[in-house]
Amino acid sequence: MVDFKYLSIVEWAKNYIKVEKLIKGDRFFSEKELCDIHNVSRQTVRQALMVLESQDVIWRRRGSGTFVKGTKKTENGSRLNVGVISTYFSDYIFPSIVTGIEKVLKKNNMGMQLAITHNQVFEETQALKNMLSQDIMGLIIEPSKSALPNPNINLYNEIKALGLPVVFFNAKYLWSDFPCVAMDDVFACKIATDYLFDLGHRKISGFFALDDLQGHKRYQGFMRSCEQHKIFKAEQNVLWYSTSEKSSLFTLSADRIRAMINNSTAVVCYNDSLAVQLLDFCEKESIKVPDDVSIVGIDDSKLATICKVPLTTVKHPHQLLGERVAEKFIEILDSSDADNIKDIFFKPELIVRNSVKRINSR
Repeated sequence: MVDFKYLSIVEWAKNYIKVEKLIKGDRFFSEKELCDIHNVSRQTVRQALMVLESQDVIWRRRGSGTFVKGTKKTENGSRLNVGVISTYFSDYIFPSIVTGIEKVLKKNNMGMQLAITHNQVFEETQALKNMLSQDIMGLIIEPSKSALPNPNINLYNEIKALGLPVVFFNAKYLWSDFPCVAMDDVFACKIATDYLFDLGHRKISGFFALDDLQGHKRYQGFMRSCEQHKIFKAEQNVLWYSTSEKSSLFTLSADRIRAMINNSTAVVCYNDSLAVQLLDFCEKESIKVPDDVSIVGIDDSKLATICKVPLTTVKHPHQLLGERVAEKFIEILDSSDADNIKDIFFKPELIVRNSVKRINSR
């Protein structure tokens, strides 16, 4: 399995060089020292050092050590670094997306400055300020709490005034006119819900994130399917939750979730991560999946195949989305009419596994 921890080491190394004010020729950490600092394998450290070498940040001489070299520059001396801000990185579908971004940027002789916000607006604020303090070419951003009012509008206006290109991925703020590359989340949840109706289900519940725009769009797809199948009070069967509360959802709302399952034959979940938590909850409650209730997720993450009941889900483009985001960014750089560059939406497909079964309509 590919270890994506090396990207975190790359960003840590760049920040360390900046904070410690290391200059060209200064000695940098050895492979063994980096392994000890980050508690990772030598292979992971070697991957990180290879990236740092490719970006002209460090250079290595056999028998002598590793030394600071400097950041890769263009012919006129400006840096070729792109700021990438993601809500998460270390798990779920995010390593694949970031890998796709890095792949295309590297192919075009560009480096990457990575920051993680943990879906917290104040961390996005800090990430944007840090990026603006550096000589970056532009920004690739996954917004934090994209469905809620955002206090960073002034920062984004500053970015626009500076003429820096910006591309959002997975979602974008409703007030923003920067382009976005995302899966068609409305259609994703609609095909998942349609599939349940096609198998005879009529009592279908939905669990959605209230603070992310993806949650709102997936809810829209859920409701659109219900209305088309003449279920006009579907909103009564919806549970909204905050992403920051997801870890405690099945404890704090256990009674409500239990009641919803008892009154449903199927549940559509905001994503695979939540669906797997629901599978665990059902196991503890002696609720059999799919015999007692069917469950559908969205994203087709690795979780969908390793859980006890392989999950029927909707496929997210993963690395391909990351590649398209970076390509869109480069398109803006090369365009004389960047304001008219359009969004890209991937059309998702349903992946059928074992968590859903056909029932007789009732």
